[in-house]
Amino acid sequence: MVSVLVVDDHPVVRSGIRALLSSLDGIEVCGEAGSGEAALREAHLLRPDVVVMDIQMPGGDGIEATRRICTALPGTAVLVLTMFEDQVTVLAALAAGARGYLLKGAGQQEIEHAVHAAAVGETVFGPSIAKHLLDAAVGAQPRPATSFPQLTPRELQILDRIARGEGNAAIAQSFDVANKTVSNHISAIFAKLRVATRAEAIVLARENGLGRTVIGDP
Repeated sequence: MVSVLVVDDHPVVRSGIRALLSSLDGIEVCGEAGSGEAALREAHLLRPDVVVMDIQMPGGDGIEATRRICTALPGTAVLVLTMFEDQVTVLAALAAGARGYLLKGAGQQEIEHAVHAAAVGETVFGPSIAKHLLDAAVGAQPRPATSFPQLTPRELQILDRIARGEGNAAIAQSFDVANKTVSNHISAIFAKLRVATRAEAIVLARENGLGRTVIGDP
């Protein structure tokens, strides 16, 4: 049996997903949560095989919850099930560690296959999501890191870590600095790149070749 934690902030939607999953062979819903923070608590408590995760929720969004669950519980796979299919959100979820990405219009068989695939370590995407990723791969021409001359060497290193899906605490530990120092660097990076969110920074960084190799210390 594949144990599943259902995460969605709308009770009616959450109940519907739970009812659907409970009707499928080999799947057992072990719990549910209505926010990002609740998802973290329940994931640590229940240790499910798969977390079916919405994106936009109160109390911490689904992307941040995905990143923290994937970091703390490597044995738990996160399968995003959401209404959002824009490229920025998809890439941010994958950078956070999501094992799969489906839209809420997905059919029963598609969801069943995705849950079982995620549980055994496979990566699965809905048809429209796969097309977005293919378009991004074909259209994005990685450029050298010198595309960001406005960044200091340390800011460039931190942007690279962000592009690899690392959180502030992990970045701070890597460079042996305080979390506040990393936060200050990130604020400066966002201002210089004219982005408002971490997801936008990840997309911009990856389009410019970051997040794939380690940039050495200056």
